[in-house]
Amino acid sequence: MNILLWILLATFIDSLVALAGIFTLGMKEKTLNKIIFVLVGFSAGTLLAGGMLHLLAESLETLSSFSSFIILIVGFSIFFLMEKFLHWHHCHEGGNCEVHPYTVLILLGDGLHNFIDGIVIGVSFLVNTEFGIITTLMIISHEIPQELGDFGVLLYGGMKKRKAIIYNFISQATCIIGGLMAFFIKPDFVPFVLPFAAGGFIYISASDLIPELHKEVSVKKSVFSFIFFIFGIAFMTLVKILFGG
Repeated sequence: MNILLWILLATFIDSLVALAGIFTLGMKEKTLNKIIFVLVGFSAGTLLAGGMLHLLAESLETLSSFSSFIILIVGFSIFFLMEKFLHWHHCHEGGNCEVHPYTVLILLGDGLHNFIDGIVIGVSFLVNTEFGIITTLMIISHEIPQELGDFGVLLYGGMKKRKAIIYNFISQATCIIGGLMAFFIKPDFVPFVLPFAAGGFIYISASDLIPELHKEVSVKKSVFSFIFFIFGIAFMTLVKILFGG
């Protein structure tokens, strides 16, 4: 399949994740929170391991270790600034989230976030198809719990269900624009995008997802979340062994 078609397919599938909130409309809050809790643990592991074992490792094949780690730090720092000033910290607690009055700002922040995800997906397919698929799976693993939480925030912020679904999808669809932009990027820039994305994904795992797991005081649930965190790491490690060399 043509690389451009792969990018369009991957980013379109990622955009469909925005519709995940539809399946939670008739779901009990307790059940939804359990599902999100498990997904957050798994996602934290996949982003942490994926950022290090896949994105960073791939960049080290063409960049010096010093350059790769400097760019990683820059990516980590920029994601911190974006979260700080665009209210990018996502809700992962179903209907128990604090309601922000700035729903438009939340959507804009998500749109920028998803645009960057699209660039990362596109650049990954420029490396090779398998690497692109792995990166797409890693991003989607993070997007599902995020979108479930964001959908709840929009509803509890007073937005109608249909409107929330449409706006959330539009915000998520910026991923496609990012993917298309990446397709036309100069190949020389590809190695620089990968460690930048690695820094961003490591930041999301360490600053956004893992702190959510720390909020659980039950020992049983904490152990359960840690197991899924390890599952996420193990999954990305296995993928690296089987396909990454």
